[in-house]
Amino acid sequence: QVQLVESGGDSVQSGGSLRLSCAASGYTGRLNSMGWFRQAPGKEREGVAHIFLGSDVTYYADSVKGRFTISHGNGKNTVYLQMNKLTSEDTAMYYCAARRYGGSWPPRDGDYADWGQGTQVTVSS
Repeated sequence: QVQLVESGGDSVQSGGSLRLSCAASGYTGRLNSMGWFRQAPGKEREGVAHIFLGSDVTYYADSVKGRFTISHGNGKNTVYLQMNKLTSEDTAMYYCAARRYGGSWPPRDGDYADWGQGTQVTVSS
């Protein structure tokens, strides 16, 4: 059974940092891409960062570029999101997503077949 489990969400003060983790399990083959999305109350889900696991190509939303870094573990079944210089605008539920096959780049949320349950990030000013 395919499963994505996020962790690392917390409450921090503005200017602080957090590192989110996403562990993927149950896959029989290699994943193509993984990504992080976020959704704040009353707002649409937003793609934050993506990584193509074949070549480590990454993509970032303009709102996080220069502050967030997506990376993966050696086994490529774990993806991380290092978040620095957090602001209240970053407050949201953060979701991990994975896809086994290629498609559009950067991936849209509809391109990902598998999703985690989310981890909450709250930034207070």
